[in-house]
Amino acid sequence: MILNTNIKVRNNINIIGNGDKTILLAHGFGCDQKMWRFLTPMLERNFRVVLFDHVGSGQSDLSSYDKKKYSSLDGYAEDIVEICEQLTLKDVIFIGHSVSSMIGMRAAIQSPHLFSRLVMICPSPCFLNFPPEYAGGFEKEDLKELINLMDKNYIGWANYLAPLVMGADNESVLIDELEGSFCSTDPRYAKPFAEVTFFSDDRATLSQISMPTLVLQSANDNLASVDVGRFIHEKIANSKLSILEAHGHCLHMTHPEEVFNEIVRFTA
Repeated sequence: MILNTNIKVRNNINIIGNGDKTILLAHGFGCDQKMWRFLTPMLERNFRVVLFDHVGSGQSDLSSYDKKKYSSLDGYAEDIVEICEQLTLKDVIFIGHSVSSMIGMRAAIQSPHLFSRLVMICPSPCFLNFPPEYAGGFEKEDLKELINLMDKNYIGWANYLAPLVMGADNESVLIDELEGSFCSTDPRYAKPFAEVTFFSDDRATLSQISMPTLVLQSANDNLASVDVGRFIHEKIANSKLSILEAHGHCLHMTHPEEVFNEIVRFTA
């Protein structure tokens, strides 16, 4: 396979597995493709799996970072489409964690011919509260304060956010890993990504998705509640909602076997 070197380097693309169906895995904010390592050994037995890092994360090419482009989730969605086109992928099963669920949705709306199914792991179309019709979980001022903490005390911000995201009831080694991932991401790229993650609003966009979509929600998630999962399910006509008895926002790390089983059932 001949791959455009710039795209490959830009997003640190890696391909494993030899299945007939192709899965594209997209990590969430503050993470990278290594966070899928609990799930990939199971997936690669059944699928061809494409892994990558969003620009500004992991081992991506930081020289490719464009502040204007990545000031919107559309910039990340454009990268998804370019990856699929450069790899000549078709009928892609897109699996996104957290904000990447919305990024994948935008990519699928932009280029529906590239995708066959969407899997959203702990998604949220909007983290803000708009009472009484929608409870995203956070007040705007609280999120602004959280973002500003990145400038004042980046280590303290990571120390606070990691257990909130991973779930304090999960293994400390996973919480420590997430904290380390936050800390290893350059704030010059992490802060803009945090801003578009927490302040984007895709509630109205959900109804534009017509392809089969699986929504995997954690029963106890500080960032995206079960009600958020139900909201997404109601707005996407051809969707299935599965609520896993779990704590935290990273089901692919804390409950990989359950996530794998859900994916296999959904893609059969």
